[in-house]
Amino acid sequence: MLTRMTLAEMNALNSGTLMEQLGIVYTEIGPDYLCATMPVDHRTKQPAGLLHGGASAALAETLGSMGSMSVVELQKQYIVGIEINANHIRKVTEGMVHGKATLIMRSRKLHIWEIKIHNDAGALVCLSRHTIMVLDKQTNE
Repeated sequence: MLTRMTLAEMNALNSGTLMEQLGIVYTEIGPDYLCATMPVDHRTKQPAGLLHGGASAALAETLGSMGSMSVVELQKQYIVGIEINANHIRKVTEGMVHGKATLIMRSRKLHIWEIKIHNDAGALVCLSRHTIMVLDKQTNE
């Protein structure tokens, strides 16, 4: 269950990071999911005026990572992303994109998240999967 941090605490962690630069804001948290938005603007577009695939991947990785941070004991554990993939399905030129990460597998040492990113009209823009390893702080295993 995703309950170790509030949305306000998550958003506060964005200060001074890539997430702040990209305008990512966490918007909703549930028992097995986390949502966020990101603007499609000069910070997230490629030169052709489309949402940059790297920005979509950054949103996906951000959601999966923060989701995992929400379920581990941060005093005893830390997380590292070990794989991210992204299928870019539809172009976006303006507005916001809305990401939802759903925890699809959780073990003691591994989390797998599925992240779907939609445009303002609800059309699927990007489908991603993020794999995260959970490590113990004391043993670095």
